[in-house]
Amino acid sequence: MSTTSKLRRDIRRRRETQAANREAAQASPVEPHAELRDQQRTLLAGVVRRDGEWVLGMDGRIAGQSESAAQVLALIMQAGELHERKGTPVRLVYSDALRDAAQAEANAQGLSFDEFKDALAAKMAAGKAN
Repeated sequence: MSTTSKLRRDIRRRRETQAANREAAQASPVEPHAELRDQQRTLLAGVVRRDGEWVLGMDGRIAGQSESAAQVLALIMQAGELHERKGTPVRLVYSDALRDAAQAEANAQGLSFDEFKDALAAKMAAGKAN
């Protein structure tokens, strides 16, 4: 095998790998929509939208994903409330898009978002009791 053919093959492979990496990066853009931080600005939890689904991350790991904006917003709010009850002051910031989608979803079920959040908390408490 000549050195020029090996060089051409290596260049072709590198270009193919770079093209595949670019396609993967463009295939699933991630849009940040919420973050829960403590007083030291450490990220405790976050919500992003990826491939049409809302993804909830906590402690550096994906905690779950759902098509329900209301569910992930309620869950991150509950996480904030848990931190507050344990004595850790937190700050929750979320996008208008997440808030609006959550309210629209709750309204479609005939509930306000606060009623939806309370119903979800009651459902989770009932599941934990079992």
